[in-house]
Amino acid sequence: MFRDRSQFSHKDQKENVLRTKQVNRHRDSVRQRPESSTQTIGPKRPVKRLLQHKAAALQFLPRSRSAASMFNILHLAALSVLAGTATTQIFTGSAELNITSCPINLYGQKYDKIYVSFNASRFTVCSNGQYESGIKNDCILISAGAADRGSLVTFPMVIPTGSELHNKLPNLKHAGKCGHVITLNDSTQAPIQTIELGNFEPQAVLGIKTLPGYTASHLELDVEVNGLTVFKQRFPTIVTIAGLFTEISGCRRSGVVYKTNTTVRDPSSCSTVSCDASGVATAVSGCDPMETCNGNGSCIISNNVCTVIGSTVIGFAGQVQAVPDRCGYNLFKSTSIPGFQVVGVFQERRRKDVSFLKRVILQLDAGGVQISLEQGSRALLDTRELRLNTTAMVVHGWELTKDQTGVTAKMSASNFTVSVHFDGSITHIHLTGPNGHDAHGFCGNSSRTVSEEKVSTHSVSGCDKQYNEAADLTINCKASTDWCNLLKQAPFTACSMQHDPEPFITACTQALCKYPEGDGLKCHFLEAYARTCSLSNITVEEWKSETRCSAFYQGSCQDTFCSDHEFCGQKSNGGTGCVCRAMFASKYNSTSTFGEPMVCEQNAAKLTMAKCLLENKGIDFSVLHLNDEACKGEMDKETHMVTFGFDRTKTCGAVILANNSQILYKNTIVNRNSSMYGIINRQDSVHLDFSCLYDQPDIRTFTFTLKDSSVTQQITSGQWIYNLTMKAYKDLITKEALPQRTEMQLDETFPSPNGSLRYDLIIKGCPNPADSTVEVKNNGQGPSNSFSFNTFQFSGQDGEVFLHCRVTLCVKKGNNCIPRCGPGDRRRRSIMSKYEDENPAFIKLAWTY
Repeated sequence: MFRDRSQFSHKDQKENVLRTKQVNRHRDSVRQRPESSTQTIGPKRPVKRLLQHKAAALQFLPRSRSAASMFNILHLAALSVLAGTATTQIFTGSAELNITSCPINLYGQKYDKIYVSFNASRFTVCSNGQYESGIKNDCILISAGAADRGSLVTFPMVIPTGSELHNKLPNLKHAGKCGHVITLNDSTQAPIQTIELGNFEPQAVLGIKTLPGYTASHLELDVEVNGLTVFKQRFPTIVTIAGLFTEISGCRRSGVVYKTNTTVRDPSSCSTVSCDASGVATAVSGCDPMETCNGNGSCIISNNVCTVIGSTVIGFAGQVQAVPDRCGYNLFKSTSIPGFQVVGVFQERRRKDVSFLKRVILQLDAGGVQISLEQGSRALLDTRELRLNTTAMVVHGWELTKDQTGVTAKMSASNFTVSVHFDGSITHIHLTGPNGHDAHGFCGNSSRTVSEEKVSTHSVSGCDKQYNEAADLTINCKASTDWCNLLKQAPFTACSMQHDPEPFITACTQALCKYPEGDGLKCHFLEAYARTCSLSNITVEEWKSETRCSAFYQGSCQDTFCSDHEFCGQKSNGGTGCVCRAMFASKYNSTSTFGEPMVCEQNAAKLTMAKCLLENKGIDFSVLHLNDEACKGEMDKETHMVTFGFDRTKTCGAVILANNSQILYKNTIVNRNSSMYGIINRQDSVHLDFSCLYDQPDIRTFTFTLKDSSVTQQITSGQWIYNLTMKAYKDLITKEALPQRTEMQLDETFPSPNGSLRYDLIIKGCPNPADSTVEVKNNGQGPSNSFSFNTFQFSGQDGEVFLHCRVTLCVKKGNNCIPRCGPGDRRRRSIMSKYEDENPAFIKLAWTY
């Protein structure tokens, strides 16, 4: 419907803004348009006087005052056509028609193709696909009677400005260039009606004429923009049979359609909107730069920006709240905008007693979902990283964007809009909407204590422990105070009436008198104030050049990922990157180490160091290696911990030292040869020894019976855990295992020892010189060996025969594990009455580490 403008002084504004469901009726009568003498179908055929130019035939019939219609009823013979070429497109049912040669503007939007269709006795002409109810589209819907097919003829024409048509349509300011005539027919090809679209670039005209084949008593016209009805009217056939036409030009702005050459006031934005003849809408705000519109036509002064910088929260009302520790706290929550809260998680940087924002969390009530705004302009949906750019990504109703200043989350609900911006150091929470909202958390005027605002689900154990470190004697507090007071001077004075600089000066002074200079911190407080002003549409001109501040975080830390124990700051070498947080670094600085103690395992050794600790000493981990230059450190992408290691398959040049009781594995971390750096070298020489010391494996006794053709045992000796397997075969050549039947025969044949009987097969790793049947192969040469002997029985004994083996692991170095077996006398088998430890039998299993 026409928008009601009675509250404004413009008497004629009722016709200037088109909305939904306007129904006006014309009872004016018109003269019937003469039929054209010839109509040509087909491309490039002459068109004879399709629309005649006869000024005398023009007739604009007076309208009643109550019929404030957008239509003027005229005789269509007013249009003139130049002799030229025409093109025809014939369609049945629905079709897509190309009108590139004569595009049409519909309420400020140009289209070079249209979609036509017949549906429920209606003919539709749409610009963004076929008509569907409820779908956003720009469409003209016209009663079509029995029509189910038609043709579109495109032709050139010239209607100069100043014509009778322009006189009757005073908002029509441009000359006609070309047009389309759509003729609708029924199944018998009887003509039903014609629809005309005229191009008056950038304006357009719509004409309608029913023919004798149209039998209904009325014709209904419905015009939709973005799926919403902006005009709807029902005409009696007595009017449409004579023909009528209207301008369909206008402008669009914020979903509202405006008529051409009109100026209206929009109370929702407190703006005056003008729609010119070119279809361009411009809005001029009626509010001062320090004011905002309340949505009801009134401008109000508002201060709805909450700023978090360092360990200070500056609330909507300018109140200052200091954050005392490293926990998570409620920054903002409102019952006026239900469904979420903004949580700030704080953590120390270079000092344990000064906290900074680590992340900002949008905690959504629905489904327990959380969106985390992180350092480095990163955003996480729960634990999944979101790939953001300047195009908004909508996540659970929040629009997320990323630009060179950081990451922003924006949401609108209940006539409010909330935006949260985080650049890795500073956050701004900007709230717009009606006055009278309630705000809780540090940003609001809450009477709750600091501990009551703590969010336990985002606070690690012990985060509330407070520290009091010694004062930094390098800090000049007076100079810091003078710096912070720059906010009282130009160019910042342009904003002081809207935003009091005192809370920012307080936060700045408290931080800079305690925290060491660096990381661009002193400029961050000026940046925080300038950005707060910009959210109120106040620009602080040239403040960066005036104060010699550069965009430290925007340029240097953008897309820099730091682990939980790091933050992005200035490194010792002057560059920017990930720096160790104070509490993490203190664990290692007290012992002058770079990381965790060495881990010694059975078959491997590794040493893990923190990348940020190394870089704090000017050491680049990427140039470090073990004794073998091919063995470099590997950095974990999440923790930034660097690990060096070696094992039995990749020794990396490890040195092995052994004595009778201990084994030492030693390697060294060094940086690459200085000749590889070129002419200059800024890397200090690095030489870090690390080693693992083990006790020699114990000598182990292993016993099995001959009936067990294969036996495996797991043996633990100190740090060593290994499996020992012994198998019995008929002979060493075929290695055929002893069958169960053979073992049973041995049980029957051989006497069973009772534990006190002993016969030595191997003595000190060598065959018993008294038994020529004993052979020992590969003893001490590797992790396996073999021995053989002829079976026997104990005299006067029967039952099981036990083999007792004493086995030792030997670290192989050259031939040190191979026993020295000299020639000796072979004696016949004898039975010893007791176990003699002074003459042990050794089987050595050697391995190379």
